[in-house]
Amino acid sequence: QVQLVESGGGLVQPGGSLRLSCVASGFGVDNYAIGWFRQAPGKEREGVSCISSTDFSTYYADSVKGRFTISRTNAKSTVYLQMNSLKPEDTAVYYCVARPVLCSNWRTDNYNSWGQGTQVTVSS
Repeated sequence: QVQLVESGGGLVQPGGSLRLSCVASGFGVDNYAIGWFRQAPGKEREGVSCISSTDFSTYYADSVKGRFTISRTNAKSTVYLQMNSLKPEDTAVYYCVARPVLCSNWRTDNYNSWGQGTQVTVSS
């Protein structure tokens, strides 16, 4: 497992933007796919986006395609989630997650490392 620390959450108006950061540390972090899940009040956690450790392939949930962009530093230890055109339904706690090498489907038990989460609130 690796250790994950998120930052960048906050309050933003509908249509606005935020950038979340996830700093990963630990042995072998270069070989981990890193992604994001979110959990809104009263709802189950859902996968948002993921980037692999090999060719930096990216994956997005249908609900965020075209609005969110995931990226990773060349050192592979920091992952960003740029969120544009935010909607009230994007309000949730966002968790950074990791699993070895490649992204997987959006089952939570496929990701064995989780951060503490950062709150994103989209409201006017």
